[in-house]
Amino acid sequence: MSEIDHFAYGFITPGMAYFMSVVGSTLGLISVRRARASSGGWPRARWLILAATTIGGSGIWLMHFLGMIGFSVKNVEIRYDLPITVASAVIAIVVVGFGLFIVCHGERSWGRLLLAGFLGGLGIAGMHYTGMAAMELSGKVEYNIAIVAASVLVAIIAVTAALWFALTVDGWIATVGAALIMGIAVAGMHYTAMASVSVTAHQQHNVPGTPLINILLPVFLAACVVLIVPLCVFLALDTEEEAHHRRRDVLRNDTHVPTPREPAWPEREEPSSNQASVTVGQ
Repeated sequence: MSEIDHFAYGFITPGMAYFMSVVGSTLGLISVRRARASSGGWPRARWLILAATTIGGSGIWLMHFLGMIGFSVKNVEIRYDLPITVASAVIAIVVVGFGLFIVCHGERSWGRLLLAGFLGGLGIAGMHYTGMAAMELSGKVEYNIAIVAASVLVAIIAVTAALWFALTVDGWIATVGAALIMGIAVAGMHYTAMASVSVTAHQQHNVPGTPLINILLPVFLAACVVLIVPLCVFLALDTEEEAHHRRRDVLRNDTHVPTPREPAWPEREEPSSNQASVTVGQ
């Protein structure tokens, strides 16, 4: 078997990958909370789409490929099949979206939460192993099945815990805490799964696909799009409750008329009886 290095650039790549996962998860979990607070229909759907994109696209897919920057096999060139790479992103977004749809519709229940966590964990695992299938190299890639199963279990448990934390406890601290847990889920699944990989190198030949260096720029551009666009959407969109309160305040200011108990302007203050008697006495 060939020598494998998962940290070719030290801990820079896992640190960047974890940070990206936490940021994407934070935006996604905020969207989940807003989806549950909305009235349903399109307002809820748009928040769920945004949540699936940020969690699946940034929190999972980008995290994986940032981590893969540090993956190398001694004396083996690694390239990537772009269609399969794109397919791995679609898998993450779609599967996570199904899980979020389940947990954000109907009454809260353990059944919905567990099913959503199960689908979220499968989304992470499906994205990871599809992304690994996109690798093109002169060698045979094999997996330890027991470690693969453990990696999927790690993802399911951690995603379920993150969703429970986000939907049960209110406030920014809870959301960030859930995002930290989600980041641990994605990173933990990734590096647990990578521990199951072994490569037997073959004689070098022309490897199809795209060199890793040519994927770096698109990955970072994708990170900017996946993160900046949701931030702009957060600034532009309100929940139904926020919009209702704003409309109510506007109507209250525009249609406010004096009532019989509320004079249109301050009346002249009449002197009290004591003040009047004093004035007469003088």
